[in-house]
Amino acid sequence: MDMQDLLADIAEEAKSAQPAGRVAHYIPALADVEPSRFGIALAYPDGHVIGAGDWRRRFTIQSISKVFALVLALAHRGDPIWSRVGREPSGNPFNSLVQLEYEHGIPRNPFINAGALVVTDLLLEHTDQPSEMLRDLLRVESGADDIDVDMAVAESEFGHIDRNAALGHLMADYGNLRHPVPQVLHHYVRQCAIAVSCEELARCGSVLTRHGMRADGSRLLSRSEAKRVSAIMLTCGAYDAAGEFAFRVGLPGKSGVSGGVMAVVPGRFTISVWSPGLDRRGNSVAGIDALDRFTTETGCSVF
Repeated sequence: MDMQDLLADIAEEAKSAQPAGRVAHYIPALADVEPSRFGIALAYPDGHVIGAGDWRRRFTIQSISKVFALVLALAHRGDPIWSRVGREPSGNPFNSLVQLEYEHGIPRNPFINAGALVVTDLLLEHTDQPSEMLRDLLRVESGADDIDVDMAVAESEFGHIDRNAALGHLMADYGNLRHPVPQVLHHYVRQCAIAVSCEELARCGSVLTRHGMRADGSRLLSRSEAKRVSAIMLTCGAYDAAGEFAFRVGLPGKSGVSGGVMAVVPGRFTISVWSPGLDRRGNSVAGIDALDRFTTETGCSVF
């Protein structure tokens, strides 16, 4: 099968269809994005990338950044991070306060907002600039040294941060945030507002495709750690629709409310898609449709 032709067909189908879903209206800077946009890219372990549609147009990474924050936390803090954040699907919205209080300030997993705040707090024990450390990782792995925070999106998110602030203060009350909540929120918002393209995102995700090896051949994670990150992506990467994502796509994946989705076929390639229209759970409608078609036609699945 010619992968380039398949990606082109998928992009053409998405672009010609009526835009589905609704953009993330609760973040004003994301609400202005054209819902008809669609990009898809596939990166091989050797760095070769193919793509179609708006695959070189940048969008903010949003919750997909949580994967790379977790990678950095494991690389620098190791297994002790699991005493402060769980590894189970939440089954609840990604910003649920009720579940967090019921479980005494320990987030279910690192990919819901509370869990990502704990990971940022852990990174602050290693560096006082965790969002810049994450940005620099993306720059190196993508080969694009101009990747940076989209300040318009960051400022928009800072203006609508009350729910995340509530999560942070609740965890601080339980002793599960060690740094000032405003400092943690600052870096969390900045990491989510880093802008990348599908091409760049697929290159960055290849650290998992290569089982923890960086683009330069150095090891960032052990093979076991990379396996565990991919496992959490499979079970927790699509908010409270992770089961549906596994059912339809059959790959470890992580979505973001800007419409991006990154999925990994360990040892073979990383695939990323972007389409801003979201379903009610915050996942890209056209993006997941595209990944469903891709894995169905290629048979590339972990199952």
